[in-house]
Amino acid sequence: MGYRIEHDTMGEVRVPVTALWGAQTQRSHENFRIGVELMPTEIVRAFAVLKKAAARANCELGRMDTMTSGLIGDVCDEILDGKLDKEFPLVVWQTGSGTQSNMNVNEVIANRGNQLRGEMSPAARLHPNDTVNMSQSSNDTFPTALHIASTLALTERVLPAVRTLAATFRRLEEENEGIIKCGRTHLQDAVPISFAQEISGWRGMLEASAAQIEATLPQLSLLALGGTAVGTGLNAPKGFDEVVARHVSELTGHPFSPDPNKFHALTAKDAVSFAHGALRTLAANMMKIANDVRWLASGPRNGLGEIRIPENEPGSSIMPGKVNPTQCEAVTMVAVQVMGNDATIGFAASQGNFELNVFMPVIAYDFLQSARLLADSILSFDEHCASGIVANRTKMQQNLDDSLMLVTCLNPHIGYERAAQVAHKAFDEGTSLRDACLELGFLSADEFDAVFRPEDMV
Repeated sequence: MGYRIEHDTMGEVRVPVTALWGAQTQRSHENFRIGVELMPTEIVRAFAVLKKAAARANCELGRMDTMTSGLIGDVCDEILDGKLDKEFPLVVWQTGSGTQSNMNVNEVIANRGNQLRGEMSPAARLHPNDTVNMSQSSNDTFPTALHIASTLALTERVLPAVRTLAATFRRLEEENEGIIKCGRTHLQDAVPISFAQEISGWRGMLEASAAQIEATLPQLSLLALGGTAVGTGLNAPKGFDEVVARHVSELTGHPFSPDPNKFHALTAKDAVSFAHGALRTLAANMMKIANDVRWLASGPRNGLGEIRIPENEPGSSIMPGKVNPTQCEAVTMVAVQVMGNDATIGFAASQGNFELNVFMPVIAYDFLQSARLLADSILSFDEHCASGIVANRTKMQQNLDDSLMLVTCLNPHIGYERAAQVAHKAFDEGTSLRDACLELGFLSADEFDAVFRPEDMV
């Protein structure tokens, strides 16, 4: 591979001849050979949005000419279209401010812009710091990119996935109206419930999670851009933050505004931590739903077997015919990953020393991984499992008939203690509740049949 010589304030650096990045990116690429986790694509795209918005704002405020602003915007569009993805090779495990990733974007925009502009005088060339990074600092651009990327991940990926699964459950409620089954608490038999009611609980969890996620968006909509290095706005023109926020809103279709307290915006990551808390809650809800589904589908003969789920692939390399609840297992693995990410983000957010938090790349990586995994796993679960849930009415009725907790309907007629005697006698002797109650003389046959109606208990 051939190399060219680039330079920065520390001297000359050899950069691959075909690469659009420059010296600072190359230094980071060589100095942080840690892991395989690259800076998320969502962050790179968010940087492209803010760089385009910043160029427009600088132009509007008289600091940049129209041609230069448009050229920066053109390169940002190429980044947004995925045409320059290979130009962003940096790992998450770099400086905690994300400075090298900010410079990676600046260098790529400058070099690609100079390619597009063609022959020009040295004074007309785009410079990564002086031109592309004008009125900005890594300290305010990275948290801005984080908020933009997080907002887009929640609104364009997670929330649509949640609503899709909630709609599936609403359909299943309607299709299973009137089916009565045994309820369960403490993994023990409980009083009856309709299958539609049970499904409505799942739907309600998703709708609550969606509302909780939506409640985090106003905080994520506040942008740090304009605070520059420490929140004072040094080297940024007056009104820059408001103009940039307006352009970011126009470019994304989502409302953004400048954070009124830039010192808070730079040092605190509470908005992202709060938002990820909603993702953790969604993960907990999905864990519960997936567990319910795989318990209800357990068997097929020696488990609960009250529902059937789609059979997607063979479940064993040694047991012929075995089929496992694989979509449920994928969801639960995603859930524990998200819960682990929440612990990382919470701890990282607590580390805002003085004027800057320096754990931002790992916060970004974990937040966006959680959003991506939840959205993908929920859609996969919906398509390959939930949409195909079918009630096993015969098994539900059998389990309902065998449930001793139906005795609860006798409480108003014979009292709690006598009802308990009936249940224990039926269980110990392997008889029905009816036989046990009649033998104990608590009710006549006609009286028992008149009050023992499971369908009236839901």
